[in-house]
Amino acid sequence: MSLPPLADLPNSLQPFAARAEQALHAALADLPAAAERLAAWPQARHEAFVRVCAASDFVSEQASRAAETFLELADSGELERALQSGELRAQLVAALADCDDEAELGRRLRRYRNRQQLRIIWRDISRQADLRETCWDLSELADACVDQAYQWLYLRHCQQFGTPIGRRSGQPQQLVILGMGKLGAHELNLSSDIDLIFGYPEGGETEGVKRALDNQEFFTRLGQRLIKALDALTADGFVFRVDMRLRPYGSAGALVLSFNALEQYYQDQGRDWERYAMIKARVVGGDQQAGAHLLEMLRPFVYRRYLDFSAIEALRAMKQLIQQEVRRKGMADNIKLGSGGIREVEFIAQAFQLIHGGRDLSLQQRPLLKVLNTLEGQGYLPPAVIAELRDGYEFLRYTEHALQAIGDRQTQMLPDNDSDCARVACIMGFDNWPAFHAQLMYWRGRVDWHFRQVIADPDEDEHAAGTPCIGGEWLPLWEEALDEEAASRQLADAGFAEPEVAWRRLSDLRSGPQVRAIQRLGRERLDAFVPRLLAQAVEHDKPDLVLERVLPLVEAVARRSAYLVLLTENPGALQRLITLCAASPWIAEQITRFPLLLDELLNEGRLFKPPLAPELAAELRERLTRIPEDDLEQQMEALRHFKLAHRLRVAASEIAGTLPLMKVSDYLTWLAEAILDQVLALAWRQSVAKYGTPKRGDGSLCDPDFIIVGYGKVGGLELGHGSDLDLVFIHDGDPQAETDGAKPIDGAQFFTRLGQRIIHLLTTQTTSGQLYEVDMRLRPSGASGLLVSSLGAFERYQQSEAWTWEHQALIRARVLVGSAGVGAAFERVRAAVLAQPRDLPKLRGEVGEMRAKMRDNLGSPSTGAGTAAHAFEASAPFDLKQDAGGIVDIEFMVQYATLAWSQQHPQLLRWTDNIRILDELEAVGLLPGADARLLQEVYKAYRAAAHRLALQKQPGVVGGDQFHAERRAVMRIWHELGLS
Repeated sequence: MSLPPLADLPNSLQPFAARAEQALHAALADLPAAAERLAAWPQARHEAFVRVCAASDFVSEQASRAAETFLELADSGELERALQSGELRAQLVAALADCDDEAELGRRLRRYRNRQQLRIIWRDISRQADLRETCWDLSELADACVDQAYQWLYLRHCQQFGTPIGRRSGQPQQLVILGMGKLGAHELNLSSDIDLIFGYPEGGETEGVKRALDNQEFFTRLGQRLIKALDALTADGFVFRVDMRLRPYGSAGALVLSFNALEQYYQDQGRDWERYAMIKARVVGGDQQAGAHLLEMLRPFVYRRYLDFSAIEALRAMKQLIQQEVRRKGMADNIKLGSGGIREVEFIAQAFQLIHGGRDLSLQQRPLLKVLNTLEGQGYLPPAVIAELRDGYEFLRYTEHALQAIGDRQTQMLPDNDSDCARVACIMGFDNWPAFHAQLMYWRGRVDWHFRQVIADPDEDEHAAGTPCIGGEWLPLWEEALDEEAASRQLADAGFAEPEVAWRRLSDLRSGPQVRAIQRLGRERLDAFVPRLLAQAVEHDKPDLVLERVLPLVEAVARRSAYLVLLTENPGALQRLITLCAASPWIAEQITRFPLLLDELLNEGRLFKPPLAPELAAELRERLTRIPEDDLEQQMEALRHFKLAHRLRVAASEIAGTLPLMKVSDYLTWLAEAILDQVLALAWRQSVAKYGTPKRGDGSLCDPDFIIVGYGKVGGLELGHGSDLDLVFIHDGDPQAETDGAKPIDGAQFFTRLGQRIIHLLTTQTTSGQLYEVDMRLRPSGASGLLVSSLGAFERYQQSEAWTWEHQALIRARVLVGSAGVGAAFERVRAAVLAQPRDLPKLRGEVGEMRAKMRDNLGSPSTGAGTAAHAFEASAPFDLKQDAGGIVDIEFMVQYATLAWSQQHPQLLRWTDNIRILDELEAVGLLPGADARLLQEVYKAYRAAAHRLALQKQPGVVGGDQFHAERRAVMRIWHELGLS
């Protein structure tokens, strides 16, 4: 946000400015040429001096106490320009260059800090720097002071006590200084202390002196000297107040710990508030490389791989403690800790970071404003909410700076005297205090409202109304305060058709091994959740079915109770879980197997509106770019989670009726294509890194000259929820030419290993399952053929060796991902093969013979694959796919027609899906319009039925009394085409 310009200087502040000018002139009286230098100031600087000194006692005092330094600063032009990256640190390095005394180190650090503090406050008050620049400069100043003081002290400490050496590595050791909180996020305010944690890589002792010191003792003494250099109050003031209470065990803990000790502490004893603090940890001094390793070691403590809604409980508890302290100390006017203050905006952002950051790496950021942008971009919060949080936060931070600029004092309390009220209002661009205060209270109100939406207890409204918490009437039943008869009666009265069965299911869960093994916190969460589940289950028209399908999930996650917290904290998500599980046992099983899918239930708009193909591809690409290229495990997990999440969205949309059958298949096919695109990219990158890049026949490098061709359902855009992928791999490189890597192999080997890599990425079972089952049997020569064919070999095989059924399969083949050039060449080969002139009687015989074999082997044996007289009776099964008049009959008719007539009508080869090929057959007059439309509608009806059965975890078989007219019509057209 942009603040209004600095308000006109009110009469009450003019004496402050006058005194500042008088003090400066008095201080300059004995300095040669000072008056001339001052007179040479531009008018704008004179005006800024009056305004800044009227607002800030600190600037006024510094200008008169160190008048020569102030003039030099003004003459340098730094009051009117932003410093370049690294400039501030370079100035401090120069200032300390010839320093050889520890007391002198302290003096120079403090004088440099005062110089920069004056510059920063000047630019902040005079509106020459925005909030980001002010916070960045303050943080850079702290970084430079901490690191340069450390570097200076470390050399002299080593001279005195020896160089610390790692016992395991044998290498010299350096301290790692972590900046926490606002320093870590580059968000320091004008008078902030700095929160630090000290660590060192490994134990050992010093070398180079007669009496060695243990590394722990060495770094403890060094840390004490560093704190003194920064924190001690002298005649020159201080550099930064240093707070070490965020270290393990707080003030009672060791000042410095080894990396192993730090990792062990956070793993075994780290508390929720320490996770909150560690979000912003950054290496601000010492060994940067070792520090990066330390932060990577601690990352699992901060960001959990699962959705961690327990973070909200922790933040809620922290907020309650803060509120108690605010009330106890009468700090309602504290703009940081009070209601609607800065801390509430931070809590909102960090709640999402702690909950989702383990899985969404884009949230693993330190600066709050960047986190807010990510929350908007990733759809966690609406743009209007983010806009208010951003503007409110910036207004509060500007106000904080105004309060602190007055006397360089660490305060967030609103002033209690008229002159300071006038100063704050003036700095903030308001004519008077009431106008400023009204705007401040508006923003505090908006921040507090948004905070309550995110952090508030779901039971809060009920408690406020004096009513029991959600599900309270079911608590006695769950806690066995009722006997079985009373419990069954309550269940029956609530609408359970089989109350005894429901009671037994609850009893089995309560006494089951998973629940008995959970710890106290997990049991408390379970006890809070089950009554809520029962309260919502009885709102459903089939509560028995709800328990049957949801309780297995509850049992599966009982020991990972953060998932129960997710559902407890989000009643809407629980309602959607109940609805989807009751509608589909397949969905219930998926969520039970992969509880991370519960995340998808949080956003109703996103759940029932899966993205289109370009958005799918972009989302997956973005997810993978956040993962280090060498982290294969994370890449595979990200791919699998992406597939599971989007497949659930499609199923949910299908159940909700927001996605018709044809769109369901489209989305599932787009999902497979997006995944294959990234799998190919990963496999290519890994293969090239290992072997080098393969070559083309002309010696140039392939890029990548490789395609993945989809057959069957994926080729025909007809994927279902559990479909495997029929794939063929084709390359157009030189099989004989070697790759250009350090471990060269010939092109044929390279592409074979690339194909194996792709299959490995797709089929390997991880904790999130496999991506897809892959069937490669449609490649040339089937299972006995090469895994990857050259384009030339593929063409020769299709022209001279392929069976008719393989040409039928080729009709549904299309390029899914890979090289555009090779893809276009494949399409030319496909068209040439399929458009060959054919002996139609022979073709009819081969197609009919193949269909008869399939019916014999795969159709319903009890009805002769749907051809027996009793096949239309209610008790007879009808296999939607394989029986006579079913899906495969329609597919074979389309394939026959394409092979028979595509030479004369090449437009039949334009598409790979049956619906559009039928459109073309009608358009060119090869099939009567009524018959073409009938086959399309029957085909869609069969597939819709198969989809519904799949979601119910049932085979694609219905009773023989269904689809009578449809089956007979399909069989009629089959006979009319002469395929019997």
